[in-house]
Amino acid sequence: MTSLFDPFDLSGLALRNRIVMAPMTRSRAPSTVPDALTATYYAQRAGAGLIVGEGAQVSEQARGYLFTPGLHTRAQVDGWKGVTDAVHARGGAMFAQLWHVGRVAHCSVQPSERAPVSSVARVAQGVSAFGFREDGTPGQMPASPPRALATVEIPGITADFVAAARNAVDAGFDGIEIHGANGYLFEQFINGGLNTRDDRYGGADVGNRLRFVLETVDAVVAAIGRGRTGIRLSPFNRVFDMPAFAGEAGTWLALAAELAKRGLAYVHLSNREAILDTAGRDFLRRFREACGGIPLILAGRYDRALAQADLDAGLADLVAFGRPFISNPDLVERLREGWPLAEADPATFYGGGAAGYIDYPGYRQAAETA
Repeated sequence: MTSLFDPFDLSGLALRNRIVMAPMTRSRAPSTVPDALTATYYAQRAGAGLIVGEGAQVSEQARGYLFTPGLHTRAQVDGWKGVTDAVHARGGAMFAQLWHVGRVAHCSVQPSERAPVSSVARVAQGVSAFGFREDGTPGQMPASPPRALATVEIPGITADFVAAARNAVDAGFDGIEIHGANGYLFEQFINGGLNTRDDRYGGADVGNRLRFVLETVDAVVAAIGRGRTGIRLSPFNRVFDMPAFAGEAGTWLALAAELAKRGLAYVHLSNREAILDTAGRDFLRRFREACGGIPLILAGRYDRALAQADLDAGLADLVAFGRPFISNPDLVERLREGWPLAEADPATFYGGGAAGYIDYPGYRQAAETA
């Protein structure tokens, strides 16, 4: 029987266990450049079989939140190189997550304070973004009304992802994850309840709504290889004003079948609970089958027992943990030994410095101190 702690071959990349550190925005890069604190944070958590780094914007336009790192300038690449070196020095493996938020942004973080972009010019209702207030202080504000991307602009965003993927390899990452989940730009095109475009990238036709993400996948694979390319998706997501739509299950299964043709490093589903609540375990099995053998990562409020149960049931190859990694840098060891987990402080999730970032002790250290 497969264990969480068994090694895994990810397209030739040897993972020492099947536990993934999920990508989590921490907003600790004031200049958009990862620094020594970032390197320490990820190195402390290098016991994970695979770390997927926090979302890194692929361009200035792609940015949605203050203090998030990018992968589109030389300084950012150099900053990430310090991070990947630190992770590799501890025997870890790390993918970069490439990110464009689309309409989930405030104009204060956009170039020249222009409107953010999306599939259509429809504001994300009830959605807040982290930007600058009128007095120049940072804070949460309603997402700004977006403009619809022109057809001719879309290939340029694909090119931004390709450039960022090449930058990630240059920075020492073992691969990249395209962020196609959680209501961000690619999902704004995939979602048939939002994307009412009348060009080749939208409307009722499923193939049109999948075209943007598949063109980007193909371009990134051509640039860095399929074994270095993963993707994160969130079927039946309702976060950030993503509506339900007719043919929703079929859309995601069609995307899985297209990804199967491309033989990616993995597909990563970010919202296990929402999928189960909306479509049930049968959908997960059908999605996995449609992926055609591509390794599947599941994320969604796991503990050790539930993670092992999903591996045993054949629902996933690897299991991703998010928040537990924030306050438990030695999470893999704690899970293996059955040690209790430390609780994280939500007040320090976003922004700030070392506190709540790199000062959580491992279990052994905490016991010695006590």
